[in-house]
Amino acid sequence: MVQTLKIKKPKQFKEADKACAAIKEIYEAQIAFLCAQFDAFSKGKSLKGKVSGYYPYIRINVGDRSFEKLASDKKHSYGFVSKAGVYETTVTRPDIYHHYYLDQLTHIIRNHGCNIEVGVSEAPIPIHFALGENYHLEGDLTQEDLDKMSQFFDVPDLEIMDDRIANSTYIAPNGQSSPLSLFTAPRTDLSLMRLRHYTGTNAAHFQNYVIFTNYQFYIDEFIKISEEKVGEDGYTEFVGPSTEGRMPQMPAYHLKQSNGMGITMINIGVGPSNAKNISDHVAVLRPHAWLMLGHCAGLRNSQQLGDYVLAHGYLREDNVLYHDLNPGIPLPALSEIQLALEEAVREVTKLEGHDVKKVMRTGTVATVDDRNWELRASLRQNQRFSQSRAIALDMESGTIAANGFRFRVPYGSLLCVSDKPLHGQLKLPGMADSFYRKRVNQHLEVGLRAMEILREIGPEKLHSRKLRSFNEVAFQ
Repeated sequence: MVQTLKIKKPKQFKEADKACAAIKEIYEAQIAFLCAQFDAFSKGKSLKGKVSGYYPYIRINVGDRSFEKLASDKKHSYGFVSKAGVYETTVTRPDIYHHYYLDQLTHIIRNHGCNIEVGVSEAPIPIHFALGENYHLEGDLTQEDLDKMSQFFDVPDLEIMDDRIANSTYIAPNGQSSPLSLFTAPRTDLSLMRLRHYTGTNAAHFQNYVIFTNYQFYIDEFIKISEEKVGEDGYTEFVGPSTEGRMPQMPAYHLKQSNGMGITMINIGVGPSNAKNISDHVAVLRPHAWLMLGHCAGLRNSQQLGDYVLAHGYLREDNVLYHDLNPGIPLPALSEIQLALEEAVREVTKLEGHDVKKVMRTGTVATVDDRNWELRASLRQNQRFSQSRAIALDMESGTIAANGFRFRVPYGSLLCVSDKPLHGQLKLPGMADSFYRKRVNQHLEVGLRAMEILREIGPEKLHSRKLRSFNEVAFQ
């Protein structure tokens, strides 16, 4: 016997705000039910059987006539379906996603004139997700209770948490609805929990403009700048990680605005595995842009230490995304991102016209998974880099860009040359320290200014059609 809340009939809504209110009502009732039952379990009370709560769902039915009326001059790359049919998704955490759901449903109603159906799905909410990011089962329950958890509560099921929708490989079975969003509720909840684990901050703090870096030096400068900016330019608060006695693996810092349009910066550490890991999870928050600011090896003798590299293409040898996005698939440079980074370099360096080329080159960045690539035989280490016309090499940018492309998040990379291994300038302690003192602050200023420019451009222009597939989901 499974104990559940009495399931109310689904309702149809013509207004997005009323649909969002229904989502919130269902979700909060299901969570309250689960938490009350879990509280009894944790206090040693006997449960009569398994307890299940269920995610809300959103469903739309776009008929042929409604689809034919779809305006041809759409300003957004999202908010509509590619063909008539039934579309559905499970949803979660209205405390985080209320404005996102409201925006998506508003576009769908305007474009298709269809009703929004909201109801209780058949997808169970795992108890781990119902308890939230700040509850630690292993620390608060005995081993005996942990062993009995799955007898009484639903636990995470990896079978329904894959990325086939985002990878454009999912095909809805005959008679079933097509996906409405890239991520299901369980997949989203998993990432929200993982963000808390890896970054030391709750997902609610994350902002819509995200900077990834691979050095703590950048974070130190970001902290200084952010503390000065609070109270100016719409910034309301600065939040860092809750360390609880230890620093998280990839600490995140948030220069917040009340509307979520502030800037988040994450030290992802070194390597494509870290880059994929964190961007897999940040993606569920549906940010408006993310950038990689980090160091790279300059591959041309004409480059100087401290020069900037604006990536317009990537040679991907990261070996962590090839199952999800074949390395042969090109990653287009996004004009809004490229132009914002170029403009930011001009503003911060005070250089104009051709003089900008004295400190910045645009070209292909090679991203590899071997930090000691310099130890390869000379022919092997140079041949593909030379054939690709790469001007720089790093370990994260191509992965961050590829996941931006895969998850429809506008992406870009502005790197700084910290060594030139092919030309006798290796990254050694004295050289590196001098470089860091000279260039980190300016590089970060460029990144922050670029984010401000992107914010001024606005989300509707940033979410490019270049990132949308043939049969795309309606949600951004």
